[in-house]
Parts: sequence; structure tokens; C-alpha cells
Amino acid sequence: MDERNGSQRALIVGLGISGMAMAKGLYECGWDVTVVERAPERRRGGYFVGLFAVGKVAAKQLGFDGIHNRAPKVRDNCALGKNGEKRRGLGFGDLPGDPWLLLRSDIENAAYEAIDALDPKIDVRYSTVPTRIEQDGAGVDVWLKDSSDGTESRERYDLLVGADGVHSTVRKLVFGPDEKYIRHLGYMIVASQIPEDLPGLERGQGATFAEAGKSLWVFPFKDRPATLMFSYKSDDVAAEFEAASPAARIREVYGPVAAPPVKAAIDQLERADESLFDEAVQVRMDRWHKGRVVLMGDAGWCLTLYSRMGASTALASANLLTAIIGRRKGDVEGALEEWEARSRPFIRHYQKVGARNRAFFTPAGRAGGTARALAMSVFKRPWGRSLLAAFVGTGRKGNRLMKSVIPARGRISPSQPRE
Repeated sequence: MDERNGSQRALIVGLGISGMAMAKGLYECGWDVTVVERAPERRRGGYFVGLFAVGKVAAKQLGFDGIHNRAPKVRDNCALGKNGEKRRGLGFGDLPGDPWLLLRSDIENAAYEAIDALDPKIDVRYSTVPTRIEQDGAGVDVWLKDSSDGTESRERYDLLVGADGVHSTVRKLVFGPDEKYIRHLGYMIVASQIPEDLPGLERGQGATFAEAGKSLWVFPFKDRPATLMFSYKSDDVAAEFEAASPAARIREVYGPVAAPPVKAAIDQLERADESLFDEAVQVRMDRWHKGRVVLMGDAGWCLTLYSRMGASTALASANLLTAIIGRRKGDVEGALEEWEARSRPFIRHYQKVGARNRAFFTPAGRAGGTARALAMSVFKRPWGRSLLAAFVGTGRKGNRLMKSVIPARGRISPSQPRE
């Protein structure tokens, strides 16, 4: 990469949504940016995500073109019974706030296209991880290892961004071990794109199936087969990963007498190219930055898929931080303090929503199933929309907090970074 004269230097660890959003925003503020990624190449798959207003605004301001809503024009979601019978239900697209329905890769592809088009190029290195981090008042020294050939280097930066996921290496090296920050919610999640539409469901039709301790969500798209999310309670998370495959474990959980739609979904999961199989956790920290090191996205505050706000908060937080950095020029630590104070109420709110929404996605037991059914019947009524908005975090408080993290700027450009 050709260095930009007099620029401050940033290292971003992780080439996901948070990392690429930070890279684009910092570059447009005049910074030299290097991104390192543990994987040998950029990932291209991904499961269902929703994008709410705060995420849409951030994507537009960052110049991530090409993100389009895949939601069906007509909302059609059903609740499935044990024998495959259908009744009117609530789906993700019915949530207040008019979320866009799309794939994680839709956002990542648009973000990568935006940073790949920059000139001079952002330095992106694959198969590379930090192994040691030290800092002083003027900068951060990072030891990097290229796992493809075993070479190591020591480099100095003005800012280090850990955007490397829930099991962040940066967090471990700077803040401490996972045990200090990861909170286990007692649930497992399997999510995947599927190769074909499910039998009995038309293209664009969503569905939910819920029993005590387990559920299936079918997230529909207008232009491709749906994505699936299985969610279930687990008392022994470590044992979950001993299963031969995610599909094999789901068959065990739902049993040989699983409802026909569930059996069909498991068959599709078995044929999928890839899937996410992990426990539901949150990352809870008192501070997201230390000196000139900052954590973003799942590395700092993993909300879980139950919150529905992971992609939106990743974009919005990076957009806000880079806007503040652009305005405060060389005052990196002051910018981090301001950003964290402004962002924490917003993130804390959706962490609480994510933990609470476990019951919305997957009832814990029979009593939880009864309460969920009653709540869903209320939410489906016109007068229940405000209650639903408050429950899922997009009511008045949620909207106020979303507005609080949107910087007062238009689309950013290299020639005129501004907040």
C-alpha cells in the first residue's frame, strides 16, 4: 500500500462488517489503514440478518452501495403446528421499525467493494493474527504472525481496532481472558442458507415452529430460498460440539417424531454448503477501549442473534467513531472516550433486549411456551404493535437511542471528512 503523507496509521483486526466499516471510515478521514484477517481468504457465505434504520443510515453515510432489501413485498408468515398445519404468525419482517431482510454476505460484499475501490489501496493481509500487543501514550506496537509462512513482524500504529469476533484475540491480549467477559445464555443456535424452498412454503413465505426448549425460524426472501435458524436450550454446551454435524445434532434434539416441516428443514440443513453452529453468548465489558486499543462489534459487546441488531450496531458504531475521530483530528484517546460515552446506552439497551428475546425466539419450558403464545396473540393485533415495539427494542426508547448514535454528516468523502 502507498502511504498517504503525514497520515495517522490504524491496524484493524478482522475483515467482517465492523472491521470494514472502520477501515472505510478511517480511510476517508485521511488515515493509512491496514486490515489483518485470520482466515486465508474473505468469507462469502452468511446467514440471515436484519438491518434497521440506524444501520441503513450508517451504510449510506459510509458509501456502502449495493445493499438491497430482500424482504418479500407481501408479508406472509405462519406458525407451524406439529403436523404441518399453518396459522397466521409473526415473522421478522413484521417487527416495528421496517427492517430490511438480507444475508450477512450482502453487507460484507458491499463493504468490501467499497474499500477495494479506494486508491491508494487499503492494505489487507490474510492468514495474519496479532500475537503480542504493547502500547504507550503515543502509539501501539503490534507483533503480527503470518500463519501461511510463519513469518513475524513488529509494527507500530496510532490506533488498534479489535473487530475479530466474539472470541477476539485482541480482547484476550489487551483486556484479559474470555472467562472475564463472555456470558453464556444456555442456548445453542444453528443458522444456514438452504439450497431450495421448503416443501409446503412458497417463495417469500416465512414460518416459525416452537416447542418447549426448541424452535425453528424460517426467514424468507423474495429472490432466493430462505435461511433457517434452529435454537434450543442446552445444559451442557461443551458436549454439543461432539456431534458429527449440526444437522445430526438437530435430529437428536428434535427427535424421530419431529414435525414434517422440521424434518424437511433438517434435510435442507444437511445439504447446505455451510452453517453456523455455536452457543448463544454475550460479551459484557465495563469499557471497550484501553488507551489506543478499541473493540468493535461482537468483540466488544456481542448481542446474539436474538437481538436482531448485530449488523446495525456494527455499522452504526463504526460510523459514529470514525466521524468523531475525523472531527477531533489527532486526539485519538479523546475520540474514544467521547464515542464510548455516547454509544454505551445504545448498546446496553440492545444487550438487554437480546437476553430477553430468548423467550421470544425459543420458549424455555411449557410455562414459557404458554406465555409466548399469549404474547404473540396480543402482538398480532393492531393495538398490540406498540407493545411489540417496546418488547423487541424498537419502541420510543429504542428509536431515541438509535438517533443518538447517528452522526450529523452526509456521505463521507476523502476530500472532506466531517461530522
